[in-house]
Amino acid sequence: MTAASLDTTARNSRERSALARTRLLRGLLPALSLALVLIAIAWLNPRAISYFGFSLMLNLAIPIALATIAQMFVIAGNELDLSIGTFVGFVGCVTATWLKDAPLIGVAILLGSIGIYALLGALIHLRNLPSIVVTLGMSFVWQGLAILVLPKPGGKAPDWLLAIMSFKPPFVPFPIIAALLIGLIVHFGLMRTSYGVILRGSGGNPAALKRAGWSLLKTKIVLFALAGLFGVLSGMALIGITTSADANIGNGYTLLAIAGVILGGGEFVGGRVSPIGAVIGALTLALAASPLLTFMHIPPDWQVAANGAILIIVLAARVLISRRER
Repeated sequence: MTAASLDTTARNSRERSALARTRLLRGLLPALSLALVLIAIAWLNPRAISYFGFSLMLNLAIPIALATIAQMFVIAGNELDLSIGTFVGFVGCVTATWLKDAPLIGVAILLGSIGIYALLGALIHLRNLPSIVVTLGMSFVWQGLAILVLPKPGGKAPDWLLAIMSFKPPFVPFPIIAALLIGLIVHFGLMRTSYGVILRGSGGNPAALKRAGWSLLKTKIVLFALAGLFGVLSGMALIGITTSADANIGNGYTLLAIAGVILGGGEFVGGRVSPIGAVIGALTLALAASPLLTFMHIPPDWQVAANGAILIIVLAARVLISRRER
């Protein structure tokens, strides 16, 4: 082997090693973001790093994580759901009224709402409609239905739901256990199964998927149905924590869900998503939304802007890493 070929081999080996390190850094970026937020909280208020502290700070992390997973399924198909927040509010109103007083009717309404989500996926695909427009219109529909179900704040969560959401396991707070279970279950279903590859392929390369004989209509229906299912779980979890409902209770979840997916490594195109990253992104937002900014004595009026700044910083870091990878 000549000296030139040895130099070429060594250079290629260094390039492959650098590329592997860059990809690893991009994959670890959501975890690094969460770690930085935790370090900042520990530095500002060490007493918050405890069983009680995490239980309090991550009180709303479960519904945010479930809503983020719902948005992730839609983004995996190269679509965007602008109605998930009002849908969570509608589910919360149904949970605090019909599911409490007439469980069979409540279950039927929630199952029907998942079916409507599946029909939305079919409508978007068959008529080639922009999902942003369709789901934006549906956000007003869900908001109106929530007001019809519960015109003013009230209602009460079912006792069994209160018991689940108030569960206090030993050693590890329930929100952390629930977040781990959500991330692992969805990761296995979407990233480790053959049909999960097909669902992601519908957003990554729909033309190749169609040539292979798979139905893009079916994948779109399944993705939106899964989004509806996790939206229902998010609304129920939220009411299990707040104990009562309000038609506007989930309005902020739309932007939180989108931010959680992107913060967790997802992208708007190409079907590139990460269930575990999405859950980590949701936990990061839950910690940064109130505890961190409160400990920093940032006024509530500025907390939304501070959340946006955190998201921009993380995304800027990911762009720099992606450029280095290319």
